[in-house]
Order: sequence, then structure tokens, then C-alpha cells
Amino acid sequence: MEKNWVDLGLAESLKNPPLKEIPAGKITVALSYKDGKFGAISNVCNHVGGPLGAGRLDGDYVICAWHNWRFHRTTGFGEPGFEEDRVPQFELKIENDHLFINTNPVTSRNKLPHPPHVLERPIKREDGPIRVVGISTTVMDSKNPRYSTSDKLLEVAINHAKNELGAQTMFIRLNDLKFRACEGYYSKSALACTWPCSITQMDETDQLVQVYEALVHWADVIIVSTPIRWGAASSLYHKMIERFNCVQNQITLNNKSLIQNKVASFIITGGQDNVQDVAGHMLGFFAELGFIFPTYPYIAHTMGWDAEDMESNISYVEKSTGLKEGAKDLAKRSIDMAKIILHDHPAEQKITKPGRKAQPLKISEK
Repeated sequence: MEKNWVDLGLAESLKNPPLKEIPAGKITVALSYKDGKFGAISNVCNHVGGPLGAGRLDGDYVICAWHNWRFHRTTGFGEPGFEEDRVPQFELKIENDHLFINTNPVTSRNKLPHPPHVLERPIKREDGPIRVVGISTTVMDSKNPRYSTSDKLLEVAINHAKNELGAQTMFIRLNDLKFRACEGYYSKSALACTWPCSITQMDETDQLVQVYEALVHWADVIIVSTPIRWGAASSLYHKMIERFNCVQNQITLNNKSLIQNKVASFIITGGQDNVQDVAGHMLGFFAELGFIFPTYPYIAHTMGWDAEDMESNISYVEKSTGLKEGAKDLAKRSIDMAKIILHDHPAEQKITKPGRKAQPLKISEK
């Protein structure tokens, strides 16, 4: 193939920083300099197109700025064990103190086939009874468990759904799952926040996959319980919902709602009051994901601002028939709403959400 040389500029001026994105005619490359030698590879990562030149060098490997995939800075080959997963390499030369690049690549891109993640399968509701999942977000020492008012009322709701209302049920205690906090891939680019979650794809031990599976693929109804901590939902609740950005972001990226025809409701308890603020946040967040709510979508209990007598609070919840009946009624309202929705909207709908659209990634490759 005929060579197409492009002048990148004075070689001396291109040595620092040691890795950069640089335009070369109609393409952009990841240009590196180390140990007296320049290297140039495609700027487009094999994973989801992240900008390699915006990443960092680790020895002779370029680490992608988005999800840490690694490619040799001069050959474009993947790291040891993944050499066949490569990005194009470009030829360089220095003449009259200027660095030139041949924009016709020396090697071609090769993306090794990767089996799709189990969460990537099409979303289809199978026939059967209403399915209800309870998600408890209380935090405690699992080796020395304590009584949790929010957890116990959620148990009442889920058991009622199963035993009296004929639903299939699942109970998830976030406290039992090992999962990483959101690492802010969306902060790098909307396109860097993927479905399934980038962390879930990269970390086979990430147990939040159980929550994704339940919410996106399995449940018709979710009931989320939380204690009130310093006027807000629990820290574990927030750790979970930050990882849901990958669900909402599919609307931004692809105009695709992963959550359709699903109902959410909530159980909120605390030693001190701030119920409406916590409930408002939960309603706003789950509405943003696509959930629908029953009439009176939450039940709550606190002893009030001046109540620091937590022993009495626990005793009150343990003995309260009113709270337990409230939990049962919440489950029934949620299931009734799910039945109405599934009857009226049995199939996936096209969702149009104005006002949010990810900007296209401005990386070109010939």
C-alpha cells in the first residue's frame, strides 16, 4: 500500500507529555515516547472505543483512560495472554528534526470474540405469577447481627406476597453481597458507562450482578427498605444506587429503557424523623430509572426528633400490628399495580426521553 506521510511537528516538542492524543490528517493516534523511542497506535480502544492517548503509560503499555485495557505502545498488541487482541500500529520516521507518521496502518485491528455477559441478553418477561423482590439496605456486622426494623418489616411484606398473595419472591440483603462502589466511569464520558456495568464486566466477583438480574430481568415489583441515617437513606443504599447509573444511562445513549412495566415501593424506618425527604429522594431516583409507583408508595416509622430511646423503638416495631399490616398492604398495593400494568402494557414500549443525549465520541480512524 502506498505510504501517506503526515508531518506531526518537531520531534523534540512531542516528547512530553510521554503519552498524548494527536491528530494526523483525518485520524487521531495515541503517540508515546519512552526510552528514546516514539510509538504510535490507534487512539480507539477495542473495548468500547475509549481514547487510548488520554490514558497513561505503564512500562511499554498504554492503559486506556476509560476501563484500563492495555495495549503495547509501539506494536498495538494486547498485554501478555491477550496479544491477539490488538489495535492498529503506525509507522514513524524522523526527518529534519520533524516526526512523520504513515497514516496507513502497518497492522490491522483484531478484536478477540468475547462471550456476551449474561445480563446482556434480551429482556423478556416469562409467563407466570407476579414476581416480587425485596432489597434490604441496612448495614450491620454480619457476624454479630442485630434487629433491624426496616429489614423486619420488609420480611413481613415479602412473606405476605409469597404466602397470601401467590407471588414468587426473592429477598436480597445488600449487606451479604460483596460489590465495589461506583468508580465514576460516567464522569469520564457517558459512553464509558456501559450496560452491563463496566465494573460487573471487568470483575467476575462483583455480586451486584444479583441485583441487576433481579431488577432488570426478573422482578415485576421491587420493595426497597432502608433505615434513616443522619436524615438520609443508608450508606449501603447509596452505594447500590450509584451503580444504577449504567441502567439510566442506556436512555441517554440508546433511547432504551431497561426498566419497563415494573413497580417500586419503599419501607423507611429510623430513630429520628426525616421520612418525607428520604422518600422523596427514593421516589425521584426510581422514577428516573423507569419504575412506576402504587398509590401510597411507601410506609414509614420513626419515634420523632427527640427520641433517642432506640430500645423502645425496636420494641415498638416488634409489637406493632399496625406497621406489620401496613407492610402487607404495601405489598398488596404494589402487586395490584403490577397486574394492572402488565395487563395494559404486556410488551416493551419505545421510550422517548427529551432533554438528554450523549455527545458523540470525537475519535476518528481511517
